[in-house]
Order: sequence, then structure tokens, then C-alpha cells
Amino acid sequence: MLTKQRLIQAGLTALLVAGLSACGAGADGHRGSDGSGHGTGSAQNVRPHSDEVTGLRAGVRHVTKKTVKATRPHKVKKCAPATKRVKHTKRSGGKKRTWHTTERYEKCRKVRQGTETYRRIVRPERWCVRLDDVNGRPGKDGVWYRVPHATYTTALGKEDHAKLRFTPTRTGC
Repeated sequence: MLTKQRLIQAGLTALLVAGLSACGAGADGHRGSDGSGHGTGSAQNVRPHSDEVTGLRAGVRHVTKKTVKATRPHKVKKCAPATKRVKHTKRSGGKKRTWHTTERYEKCRKVRQGTETYRRIVRPERWCVRLDDVNGRPGKDGVWYRVPHATYTTALGKEDHAKLRFTPTRTGC
């Protein structure tokens, strides 16, 4: 009964997440209904339309990795001796002789033996750069792009409104 309730709860959670992510801003950087240009949800995590972007540096952001302590079942390999009956056949001339033998082998399986703790990653580490005048369009300001660490370091060393050209990994931050 408990697993049925968990399945129902997981389904409702998935529906809620899908509904809320549909309300986010588009991946092409258009402003949302509130006019802020900042959206939420999975629409920001798609690849940009063009590979390389240019613009003026408006800001940088480093989002650290977040982990939590979690537990999972500890599985160990347990083996036990077992036997199986094997059929042998030998043809000699026109005769066929059949006999059976018993072979020994080890039957192994993984069984649960207590629990183990580990660090589960809740939020991966990411580096972001915000650009104004994206691809020469003055109206397209404040667009966040997720970038590799090397690009982030380069942008961090530049002044505000310095011209940047890079290939982002994703839009949004």
C-alpha cells in the first residue's frame, strides 16, 4: 500500500513540475510576461540556436556545487555452491550414446546488507556569463549563458562592457 501511495505522489509531483516549467521564459532570450527577461524552468536549459555568441560583458556568476548526505542499500556479492545436471551425447558409427553428469559451480547474487552513506549532488557546479547587446542586437540585454570554466575565467578578467565572443554550453544560468 505504501508503494502505491509513493507512485501517486511521484506522478503528481511530475505533473506539477511540468506545469510550472511550461510557465518559464523561452530559450531564445525573449522577455517573459513580467518583462524582466529572467525565467525559470527547463526552457532555459536548451542549446542556443547559434554556436558562437558575441556581446558586451554585463556580469559573471559562479554557482557552487551543492551536495547532501544520503543513504542507499549496501549490496554485497554472496556466492553459494550449486550443482546442475548436464546432458552429454556422443555419436560413434551409427549409434548415439547419451549420459548425464552433475557439475558443480558457484551461484552468485547481490544481496542487501545494511546501508551505506554517500554524497548526492543536488546542484552541479556551473559558470555563467551575462551579455548585453547579444549578437549586435541592442535590445537583447541581460542574457545569461552557461560557459566552460576557461571562458568564465577569461570573462572574469575583463572590464564591464568589454566585448566578448565565446561558444556557450547552454543558455540560462
